[in-house]
Amino acid sequence: MAVQSLVSESVIGWSIFTIILLVILVFCWIYIRKFQSRQDSEVVSTVTAICALAIALITSALLPVDIFLVSYMKYPNGTYKEWATSNETREHIESTVLYGYYTLYSIILFCVFLWIPFVYFYYEEKDDDNTSKCSQVKNALKYTVGFVIVCVVLLLIGAFIPIQAPSNQNSTQWEKVQYLFEELGSSHGLPALSFSISSLTLIGMLAVITYTAYGMSVLPLNMIKGTRSVAYERLENTEDIDDVEHQIENLKSKCKDGRPLSSKDRRNLEELEGKLQLLRRRGRHLDIAERNCCSKLGRALRPIKIVLGGFFILVALLFIVALFISNLDKALHSAGISSGFIIFGTNLTNPLNELLLALQPVFPLDYILITVITMYFVLTSMAGIRNLGIWFFWIRLYKIRPKRTRPQALLILCMILLLIVLHTSYMIYSLAPQYVMYGSQKYLVQSQVPSASPVSGNGTTRICDADAPADQCIVTRTYLFLHKFWFFSTIYYFGNWVFIGTFLIGLVVSCCRGKKSVIEGEVEADDSDISDDEYVH
Repeated sequence: MAVQSLVSESVIGWSIFTIILLVILVFCWIYIRKFQSRQDSEVVSTVTAICALAIALITSALLPVDIFLVSYMKYPNGTYKEWATSNETREHIESTVLYGYYTLYSIILFCVFLWIPFVYFYYEEKDDDNTSKCSQVKNALKYTVGFVIVCVVLLLIGAFIPIQAPSNQNSTQWEKVQYLFEELGSSHGLPALSFSISSLTLIGMLAVITYTAYGMSVLPLNMIKGTRSVAYERLENTEDIDDVEHQIENLKSKCKDGRPLSSKDRRNLEELEGKLQLLRRRGRHLDIAERNCCSKLGRALRPIKIVLGGFFILVALLFIVALFISNLDKALHSAGISSGFIIFGTNLTNPLNELLLALQPVFPLDYILITVITMYFVLTSMAGIRNLGIWFFWIRLYKIRPKRTRPQALLILCMILLLIVLHTSYMIYSLAPQYVMYGSQKYLVQSQVPSASPVSGNGTTRICDADAPADQCIVTRTYLFLHKFWFFSTIYYFGNWVFIGTFLIGLVVSCCRGKKSVIEGEVEADDSDISDDEYVH
């Protein structure tokens, strides 16, 4: 019966996984198609962007699965289920989850260092009409080699950094080299992959600080403030057009008698004509927005947006408070920089961690909440990238706009999201450390009073924490992976403080900014992606 129950549960689990996978693929297709340029669309880059975005979302969903599996092995009374009483069974499940992480992370490495760069450079070479297909592939591979070399270097560094020092400190140099290769072989090269992923996670941390922190503030506040009135914007735009046309007529009147305009007047005339062209384009877009059914639907759903925006800003503030308390806890109770600020459990009351623990008795509310938290980080990251665009230091490379985003921009967007997802697991661990380590597991504390019920285990149950016996509580693979190298944990710890500061700055900036235009991002003076006339028609 236990085997049949396990098989039926596995079938249900795979069915749910298949449905989730289909939902993710549909969402990725809709998202990419929404922002993709209609003129510059290209099959290879589109498929690559959709697949990369799907990989990012699937990887982000692995954390709730990891927490669910370690919790599912035990009954609420703290005893192991029949199929999980064997150490071999538990180790098999733990190894499966760990290899699931490494498989997805290997795919991310492949995407970041080979697939996406190759497609990006392949499309860049396509801009030259005289280039043949073979030349495109050859040139794209030539540029991609640099990314592959960086990946190989990271793998080699990770492979030959021993996690444990040699037992014999007086060994010769040759014996130390032998030890490195023996350790690499015994671990099947997993530390090499772990080091490479941790290195990418540092870049992901910078993306989280830049985009996610800003997205957490701008997304809810934009929903609360809404957009400006289309009718008012049209009236204002018409007045601006009349004013600019009047200024142009005054400048042209100076040369009616045949006299040429001065260089200053010519520059002013060119600027005014460019401004007039921009205003007329804005007028066309405002006309379309006024007739758009989606705009009318958005105005009808305005009260719902305000409620959701208020809810999202409360969630963001809860995250920041939880992150601050967690970092303060590490600063006060960890061993410091040399240990990576690692603590086992919580010493200060963390509201989010306590909320997840309080929801444990009501299945599956805690798993729903941790899934919502994970997806919240991904969605706010998307909002941050969409509002800020893609920058290289102070240089703006691409804009993310509906129906006008170039394939190169979509590829870089998906690469950034892949890097953000890598850092998301550590962010969620920082928000709810005890829950991420043990999930909803409980363990049995043996009592001296004998009990007639064999199920009860003759004891009381407690929530798993650092004081629990090692054989009674299973640590998630996520936690073990996050703390493979202590120096990365140290950098992540300081990154959390920068994240808090960036969020607060973004919150102030978002509050001070006025309402967005109803055609925000559609018409700008420095548009160079595609022709505006083609977009409108």
